[in-house]
Amino acid sequence: MGLPSAGFAGLGTMGEPMARNLVRAGIPLLVWNRSAEKAHALGADVASDAADLFARSEVVFLMLTDGDAVDAVLARGTADFATRVAGRVIVHMGTTSPEYSRLLEKEIRAAGGRYVEAPVSGSRKPAEAGELIAMAAGEPAAIELVRPLLAPVCAEVEFCGPVPNGLLMKLAVNIYLITMLTGLAESVQFARAHGLDLDQFGDILGAGQMASPIMRVKVPKLLAEDFTAQAAVEDVRMNTRLISAAAEEKGLASPLLEACHALLGETEGLGYGRADMTAVIKGLEARTREWQSRF
Repeated sequence: MGLPSAGFAGLGTMGEPMARNLVRAGIPLLVWNRSAEKAHALGADVASDAADLFARSEVVFLMLTDGDAVDAVLARGTADFATRVAGRVIVHMGTTSPEYSRLLEKEIRAAGGRYVEAPVSGSRKPAEAGELIAMAAGEPAAIELVRPLLAPVCAEVEFCGPVPNGLLMKLAVNIYLITMLTGLAESVQFARAHGLDLDQFGDILGAGQMASPIMRVKVPKLLAEDFTAQAAVEDVRMNTRLISAAAEEKGLASPLLEACHALLGETEGLGYGRADMTAVIKGLEARTREWQSRF
């Protein structure tokens, strides 16, 4: 039995390398993107519009910026919604609120479609290498159907249970990721201010228990102030808002996340919204200058 026909919507920072890996793996892929130039540059078959994408695909992957973008592509709230989703598996791979995903699943199933929630952990570099981790939730049979299509994109596909456990798992993972990288930026600021050998600083981190693939990627970016986006400040800040809302639902305190949210907001206010999250060091530096000016 062959693979189901696949469509892909959303060729942004993450979506473009994900779709490219599917094409490289020899999977016939139909793509659609609001910017047609990106779609044609991919070397895949290009849908004429969103409706054409659904009409010609059994499985449709959505790697879109937010719920509004997902709703627009699905034509949610219109008569076209049922036409687009009925008889298809919709795979939501972006990051939205868990409650949004829960309601979307309900509507898709009511319209005769199937729904898989599969947000991914990883930024652009793992996306390019096909080393993302998918946190899949939903009907097990639907997940197994799409699992072979995820193989060129993801090193692991973890089954997390019913919707919205995939998104809740991603938010839990992102608490650690966001606080860790903000702490790394603060460490670099400290080492630099004290005139330490920054190459040695990176070597020591890389040789010890804190070594990790993301550390090895982000330390050189911080030292070189290379803020080419792998995960943009404004996108990470959006994640902090989603996490905070989910934490509040359970009455949880999240002081570290609140501190990161504030710093990311200050960094965005300095004009680094579309820069890589490592640009949070600029927010830290601005905070430092403000503190020093009081003395």
